[in-house]
Amino acid sequence: MTRTIRIIEIDNDNSRQVNQFINLPYRLYKDTPQWVPPLVSDIRRMLNRNNHPFYKHSEAAFYLALDHSDTPVGRLAVLENRNYNEFNKSQSAFFFLFECEKNIATAQDLFSSASRWAQARGLIEIIGPKGFSALDGLGLLVEGFDHRPALGIAYNPPYYSELLETIGFKPQGDLLSGYLSRANYNFPEKIHQVADLVKERRGLQVKRFTSRRDLRAVIPKLKELYNASIEGTPGNVPLTDEEVKTLANQLLWFADPKLIKIITKDDQPVGFLFAYPDISAALQRTGGRFLPFGWLDMLSELRKTKWVNINGAGIIEKYRGLGGTAILFSEMFKTLQESRFEHGDIVQIGVENQRMLLELRDLGINFYKKHRIYRRQLESI
Repeated sequence: MTRTIRIIEIDNDNSRQVNQFINLPYRLYKDTPQWVPPLVSDIRRMLNRNNHPFYKHSEAAFYLALDHSDTPVGRLAVLENRNYNEFNKSQSAFFFLFECEKNIATAQDLFSSASRWAQARGLIEIIGPKGFSALDGLGLLVEGFDHRPALGIAYNPPYYSELLETIGFKPQGDLLSGYLSRANYNFPEKIHQVADLVKERRGLQVKRFTSRRDLRAVIPKLKELYNASIEGTPGNVPLTDEEVKTLANQLLWFADPKLIKIITKDDQPVGFLFAYPDISAALQRTGGRFLPFGWLDMLSELRKTKWVNINGAGIIEKYRGLGGTAILFSEMFKTLQESRFEHGDIVQIGVENQRMLLELRDLGINFYKKHRIYRRQLESI
């Protein structure tokens, strides 16, 4: 019997459709031990146009593919990030939250609906997976399927890349994630020495935090620091005040203040290194749900996990190439040396950053996961 698939754009105020969109991955990944559910509250916020800062400046639509019995078999979000397009002088749509059974026709129909939505807004290409905020992981997993993803980073079946490439998507760029073992890394003392020398010559300091209260005090400066750190780096987008506030609230909830480090010059932030305890195991146990008791499991995991995600590092353009990277490397390894963590995931470094990747490999880091960004001209979908 021929399967009849229909595509609907969900009504974000329709709780049944929203729940269908959110719950689809739980069925697709029920036999996949590596999959980590996202925080359900985060996905609900993305679907809530009154509660996510993205909608202050941009738009998104969400599609479900339903079979003849109205069972979801695929989903897709398409975004028009106007701030991104203005910053990059582009006319791009993003796709995100893609999930699909192994059916090319279903994938084609989902992206055709997304394409029509984007074309109606004058956009000429679609790229992704790329999400709503700087904390949303990038890309489609194409290598490293045997490993659990870092917190907030996508996991998907190997056939997803086949679906996209069959309907005409082309690779645009890759991001690598590396494994760091506390017991098996080779970190030369010389880099610590170089970092100390650079700090002395440039008048730089590394600000550390011991409490969430201390960390909250520096948050108002994060917007300026992050936006300055992406100058001259295409493919990024500056943060708004509302986005910084939302990101800060998320960061403060699961951050260990001792793992957040800011490089300063005359008490002004010029660089940052963000690392977080990995609570993926708790998300797997709780299905990503805070209630009724998921939050207790997550808080417990924050205190006992042996994994840390190093997910966010940058330095403003003025200090790039002047030793700032040595400081970041030095602090990255001190993070493991000074803590209970035995395993580190260094998350999503672009393959174009060959110098950093080479240096990290020399330090004993094994790049074992690869995510890929895809691109397609809208006219051809």
